[in-house]
Amino acid sequence: MKQGRKIYDTAFKIRAVELSNDRNNLSELARELGIKVSLLYKWRKEYQQFGTGSFPGNGNLKLTPEQERIHELEKKLKDAELERDILKKGNQHFLQERSMKYRFIKNHERQFPIEKMCSILKISSRGYYKWKKRSISKKALKKNKLKQKIKTLYFEFKQRYGSPRITAELQALGYRISRVTVAKYMKELGLKSKLSKKFKVTTNSKHNYLIAENVLDRDFKATRISQKWVSDITYIQTKDGFLYLTTIIDLYDRKLIGWSLSNTMSADDTSLAAFRMAIKNRPIEKGLIFHSDQGVQYATKKFTNILASYGVIRSMSRKGNCWDNAVAESFFKSLKTELIYRNKLIFKKQMESEIFQYIEIWYNRKRRHSSLNYKTIEEFNNQNKIYKNVA
Repeated sequence: MKQGRKIYDTAFKIRAVELSNDRNNLSELARELGIKVSLLYKWRKEYQQFGTGSFPGNGNLKLTPEQERIHELEKKLKDAELERDILKKGNQHFLQERSMKYRFIKNHERQFPIEKMCSILKISSRGYYKWKKRSISKKALKKNKLKQKIKTLYFEFKQRYGSPRITAELQALGYRISRVTVAKYMKELGLKSKLSKKFKVTTNSKHNYLIAENVLDRDFKATRISQKWVSDITYIQTKDGFLYLTTIIDLYDRKLIGWSLSNTMSADDTSLAAFRMAIKNRPIEKGLIFHSDQGVQYATKKFTNILASYGVIRSMSRKGNCWDNAVAESFFKSLKTELIYRNKLIFKKQMESEIFQYIEIWYNRKRRHSSLNYKTIEEFNNQNKIYKNVA
């Protein structure tokens, strides 16, 4: 079995060289020391050239005695400068409690050697490392618990929330956390809200009925309930045909107060059915503006007569301008983003149940609305003292 090369320490080499100076027969001395005579000659030569700077080991440069003295002086100067810098930055921490000193060291780990800072601040490095380990563990534990809560909320709300709404939900639960931190943790967890796709509206504006003026004029703010309602219709594809969803939203609290899901696009099944639900849920106030697109379902005499009988002011978007009814369009975008596009194609019966749950359980009760400063509709109305008997 081949033996590994024997390693001799610096002290052994120096003593061997010193001994060789008193001996005439170097071969005999080498045998006594158990080394090759060639190695002894090599050590003698190196010691003659570098003196006490010989045999540095660990890849250090060999130094002459003069170079070694200069090196020592440079080292002492560097230590003095380092000590001065630490004293300058850490002066305020000398009379502080131990935890303050620990925090100072942690904040300057990349700037100064830890051992040096511990020595100057008169604390043990062992104590610092124990504190740091405990501190990191607490911080990591807190972060992990927070990330788990974010993950729970994300799936509780069916992957519909991005960082702004998750942040609002956490703050409502009493957590003190910023949206930036939530976004960072969600990215680390690989969580993001589902992306939207484009969709087209199905209302037919090619008719001979009277078109109303755009009274709303993109003013989507309301100061009280039943001041401004907006309505629209879209289609939803299922395995056994299309469903048509008609919605009416009160701009004050963005609540979907009337809606209808139908198999046909007739006014009776769409605009009229949704309006009947809306007036059951919310009283009509004087001066109510009802805004829609120019679709035939909203322009037909039957529907316009009903609006007139309640003294409602009609308002219609300009032809082909979706921004004139942006809030209603936004609801459909949310619906299709958060529910339709992320599910496989299903049958009408199942889709009707899904949409009912989305509107009545999710959107009107649990969802946090950016337009309400990320409050739920209930929180917003409670804050503004809207009576509970108002739907």
